[in-house]
Amino acid sequence: MTILTIRPEPGSRATVAAGLGAGLEIEAFPLFEIRPLPWAAPAPDGVDGLLIGSANVMRHAGPALDAFAGKPVHAVGAATARAVEAAGLAVATVGPGHLQPLVDSLPAPQRLLRLTGAEHVPVSPPPGIEIDQRIVYESVPLPLPSTAAERLKARALVLLHSAAAARHFAAECDRLGIDRSQVRLAALAPRIAQAAGGHWREIRCASGPSEAALLALARDMCHERPPR
Repeated sequence: MTILTIRPEPGSRATVAAGLGAGLEIEAFPLFEIRPLPWAAPAPDGVDGLLIGSANVMRHAGPALDAFAGKPVHAVGAATARAVEAAGLAVATVGPGHLQPLVDSLPAPQRLLRLTGAEHVPVSPPPGIEIDQRIVYESVPLPLPSTAAERLKARALVLLHSAAAARHFAAECDRLGIDRSQVRLAALAPRIAQAAGGHWREIRCASGPSEAALLALARDMCHERPPR
């Protein structure tokens, strides 16, 4: 079965490489392009730490990030933590793949600077935690390539890494007249699966918010008979 990843680069390349390591052949058809946005950085002395939910922040925040080089970084998961360290910042906390439990685990009082994308998951800070949020990048949707459309008509399996990707992919399938009942979806989390809507041949969620869990799900789905 053909497996497709539609996440933006360099994430698509990383998924293809991880898939090969897991014994899966994955084709990349990015449906988004990540572009930096101008942002105004607050005074560093009013920030106790950084809250980072995506490696894209480290790629696109630009030189304004240098002012916070001495601040501890709270990263949503292991992949984001690696990107933080590669950028020369110090990781203080690595979360479980979701920002809310990460924020809930942090000691109060403190003021966090959250750097994120235009499309992001809302976070409710607990008492004593303040979050100053700045948007540093956006994901620009791209049309589904004709080659990918042909793969989908042959009952492909698509990996969904974000709610925005799920919504855009569903809209592109409808725009191109692709029969949803012929497409199977593997989603990183339940909210992502919900964003994709219904009428797919099959849609399932990974056991946890990690690339490894998503690829394990894809492997299982490839070896199981899909529902009629």
